[in-house]
Amino acid sequence: MSRDDERDVVRSGYDALSYHYRADDADDGQYAPWLAELRRRLPAAATILDLGCGCGVPVARFLANAGHHVTGVDISNVQIERARRLVPTGTFLRADATRLELPPMSIDAVVCLYALIHMPLADQPPLIDRIATWLRPGGWLLATVGHEAWTGRDDNWLGGAAAMWWSHADAATYRAWLRHAGLTITSEDFVPEGSSGHTLLWAQR
Repeated sequence: MSRDDERDVVRSGYDALSYHYRADDADDGQYAPWLAELRRRLPAAATILDLGCGCGVPVARFLANAGHHVTGVDISNVQIERARRLVPTGTFLRADATRLELPPMSIDAVVCLYALIHMPLADQPPLIDRIATWLRPGGWLLATVGHEAWTGRDDNWLGGAAAMWWSHADAATYRAWLRHAGLTITSEDFVPEGSSGHTLLWAQR
């Protein structure tokens, strides 16, 4: 599959199964301790970029309610439409995160949970490099990445009629990419899911 084909599978999958993936009134779930820790590390009224924001729940909702300025980016029209409704104080852009351009040192934190792993693998290191430039000195990246390298497709994602695509490196490769971008990894945790899981990384500029 081409990179554009991969993007189309991800976009159409979330368009079709957005509500199945997360309800409007979903709680913070496993994100709760991560978001609480991020809030503790942020200045008041911080500028935050939520890459792969989905429907805005729970990340953008939590951060906006805490008084921060949140911009969410997602490739799915349905997800962005929901985010604008569910988090009216946020700003939401329907865009491909791998093609996003922002001013240097304009962001206090970038959150990218369960999103980088849906982007074409070759586009991930350049995006990480750009994220590092967007962050202000002392700014944070909170991201979930692959634990083991894997690329593949599920034609009946979440038991529905739509497909989904993933492509991720292993945790050691992500650590190397973050360091190459000039970010300092401050902690790493394994987040189990099914028979495998993901790696949660905190990195600071």
